[in-house]
Amino acid sequence: MAPLVRIEAIKPVPPSLAALCACPCRPFAGNALVLARPSSKFNLGLLLHGPKSVVRMRLRGVSGRRRIVAAMARTEQDRVGESDAHQEVDEGHQSSPRGETDMETQQKASQLRKRIVFGLGIGISVGGVVLAGGWVFTVALASTVFAGSREYFELVRSRGIAAGMTPPPRYVSRVCSVICALMPILTLYFGLDVSVTSAAFLVAIALLLQRGNPRFSQLSSTIFGLFYCGYLPCFWVKLRCGLAAPALHTRIGAAWPILLGGQAHWTVGLVAALMSISSIIAADTYAFLGGKAFGRTPLTSISPKKTWEGTVVGLGGCIATSVILSRIFCWPSSLLSAIALGFLNFFGSVFGDLTESMIKRDAGVKDSGSLIPGHGGILDRVDSYIFTGALMYSFVKTILPLYGV
Repeated sequence: MAPLVRIEAIKPVPPSLAALCACPCRPFAGNALVLARPSSKFNLGLLLHGPKSVVRMRLRGVSGRRRIVAAMARTEQDRVGESDAHQEVDEGHQSSPRGETDMETQQKASQLRKRIVFGLGIGISVGGVVLAGGWVFTVALASTVFAGSREYFELVRSRGIAAGMTPPPRYVSRVCSVICALMPILTLYFGLDVSVTSAAFLVAIALLLQRGNPRFSQLSSTIFGLFYCGYLPCFWVKLRCGLAAPALHTRIGAAWPILLGGQAHWTVGLVAALMSISSIIAADTYAFLGGKAFGRTPLTSISPKKTWEGTVVGLGGCIATSVILSRIFCWPSSLLSAIALGFLNFFGSVFGDLTESMIKRDAGVKDSGSLIPGHGGILDRVDSYIFTGALMYSFVKTILPLYGV
């Protein structure tokens, strides 16, 4: 039976590399300690190295000590590997911001390409629809109104807005969306008064027949949706199709092909609609470029990215576009009237944009939808046009003498 050895009786002995092994090996770490007690029959070695301890017992002292040295070498290799891994992680953390920056740049470039491609496609399509007029223009507007009203009621039902009110039931939202889509068609054939009266009556019936107790918040949000998504867009039908007086001095109309309607096709409504749409596009473009170049002072907390500098540049671009187009179309005949149209188009577009931004902010979303790649939803694209049609029609109908001819 081998004698027992007490650890307390062992004295620490500094390791000697030459005495432990005859072959060269790695030197010990500074915190390595060997406890040994020689015996004629066995050697007991205890290696304390950081968090690990190695105990070896052999009849031959040299073999045991060599095993201790090998264990220490493996431990040192592990430490070196861990330090290399930490260094690689640090380098990865240092290089990750560069990779993220490159990825963000690529995403922004891709999004800009999508915006340009789809923006050009939408612009050409809208131009053709406006030129066609009649039921083509009305049906296209009705389709846009239906998609926009669906997005509006989804925003109303979102967590941010619904937290402080009771949203209308889904079937009421769908009924109201269908009614909003029918309103432009009813306006074309029966007039705006009939469409609004019928729409309000049907919405009230749908709300009162729901299960449970109807709430005033449901009525208010639904009626506002009817007004915002249905009633206001109908003025574009009245502007394009209702103002049928010929634009007599328009040079383009004189050269317009007979098969496409000839000069009679170029009415005051067509010229006014083209001028309004072009002025709004110019206002948005100049405001964006001016804000990027000179923007310093925020316009409002509703939309933090809009600045006073961009607004002023957008106003100038809108008025300039309105004046230039008035010289091209020879309508309106007065320069002061053209400037007034520029003011109306700009302020209508700005407040329409801010109204939709307020709805999205309360809903807690960035875009109203994802129907148009690179642009968001329908409301994100047509928000500047919602109030402008009513302002433009009222100005031409009631203020301009002889419709500006």
